[in-house]
Amino acid sequence: MPSANPTPASAASVTVHLLRHGQVHNPDRIVYGRLPEFHLSELGHKMAEEAAAALAQRREHGARLVYLASSPLTRTLETAAPVASALDLEVHPDERLIEPRNHFEGLHVDRGQLSKMSHWPHMINPFRPSWGEPYRQQVARMADVVVDAGRRAVEIGGDGAEAVLVSHQLPIWMARRSAEGKFLPHDPRARECNLASLTSLVFDDVNAGLRPRVVYSEPAAHLYPGVNQLPGL
Repeated sequence: MPSANPTPASAASVTVHLLRHGQVHNPDRIVYGRLPEFHLSELGHKMAEEAAAALAQRREHGARLVYLASSPLTRTLETAAPVASALDLEVHPDERLIEPRNHFEGLHVDRGQLSKMSHWPHMINPFRPSWGEPYRQQVARMADVVVDAGRRAVEIGGDGAEAVLVSHQLPIWMARRSAEGKFLPHDPRARECNLASLTSLVFDDVNAGLRPRVVYSEPAAHLYPGVNQLPGL
């Protein structure tokens, strides 16, 4: 996922960690999208703490984690909070990290809901997709924020510095598929972007406009048993 407008500069290696938020309290299992006041569950807070601990351990082993940004939604800010504490960093809210807009926001989507004719115009093209923000737009904004964060990390911590961006499953998955040169349309059930996971983008040179390597990890995996891992929930 190269930057849309790479600028000439000296070579600078950097790692940008994309952290998905923890489990959300959502007993009605609605598509919460960009709705306000959807908080992490008690387990979700534990997941965020596990991710923070993993990043703090990385710092103990010499990593220079110097920049932290987050989607401005409640669940991502709550996930960023223990990271900020563990790394002694300020959280920078960034709209480019936000959840994609979705026609089904606020609804519990089941067969009955999908059978309503009012929804049909929004389901015409699953490859765009027609029910929400186009995949290409998600990739574009994520590419911008990743490269900006990487460059900011290098400004602060020098060559080899690292940044953490707290976001949501779909934009993180889009960033990964772009980085790996894969088609953006996909089966949501196949996403490898679990709760409080880290999708780390490793740039040999963040200024070169080249695709990064991808490293994936799940610091909170031991908390997953019994947790709903359906896309978006």
